[in-house]
Amino acid sequence: MKSGRNKWYYLTLLSLVWGSSFILIKRALLGLSPIQLGGLRITFAASFLLIIGFNSLKEIQSKDWKWIFLAGFLSSFFPPFLFALAQTEIDSSIASIFNALTPLNTTIVGALFFGILITKKQILGVMVGLLGTIVLIIAGAKFSVNQDYRYAVFIVLSSLGYAGNINIIKKYLSHLSPLTVTTASFGVVIIPALVLVWDSGFFTVVGENAEMQVAVVYVIVLAILGTALANMYFNKLIKVASPVFAASVTYTAPLVAVVWGVWDDENLGVYQLLGGMVVLIGVYLVNRTTTARKT
Repeated sequence: MKSGRNKWYYLTLLSLVWGSSFILIKRALLGLSPIQLGGLRITFAASFLLIIGFNSLKEIQSKDWKWIFLAGFLSSFFPPFLFALAQTEIDSSIASIFNALTPLNTTIVGALFFGILITKKQILGVMVGLLGTIVLIIAGAKFSVNQDYRYAVFIVLSSLGYAGNINIIKKYLSHLSPLTVTTASFGVVIIPALVLVWDSGFFTVVGENAEMQVAVVYVIVLAILGTALANMYFNKLIKVASPVFAASVTYTAPLVAVVWGVWDDENLGVYQLLGGMVVLIGVYLVNRTTTARKT
């Protein structure tokens, strides 16, 4: 009974945190460049994880490090920069809907590069999700002329990075604890992230720029809550709930992000909402059929 209550608590918490990440990125971009935002997000998250998870790194064997480096750059390094760059031109609510492509891309990447079998129903789910993406892009380009939907490709690339990371962890790093993998993945990218922040001139101007200082606060919240702690609670959710229930955060987080977007005066047309719903239906089909095959 307790685990039943906990799973709803974790789901609600993750939906609120991950759904709020997109508006935090939007706010942080008011004072920071995409390079500064991405680099600082990685730096803060990695620093926090290394403090609490450094001792867990002793679990890692020498053969694991090549996969940790690959997973780290695919999931922990490039996406923070790509999300920030994308949201310079598209609204936070739309970015959250595009991010819901991750389960679809995980299925595609798994089938193409990791030998994962894919069923006809999963293929249907992927096709439905791609159809929703096309509707979303066409509707956005037509009704939101102030946004450049070409920048949505950066969200899709991030989604593919997450997909590669998930498959790598499942196939090559499943013997390591979630804290170990997460800490190591961020640990290997903290240095290049800091170099990019330094090269951007951030440290020479932040002391005199009040707008930038406020933006840094948003990034700290985003890094610690939306990146480090959220991953830990997601791992707890997986332990106390079924895979289908855990995957449902993919559907609920965009709903929170859309509410934030409407509150922040973002315009969402009927066709954009329709495209988003079609994407989520495709995600549901892929997750439902995957789990059915395992149980």
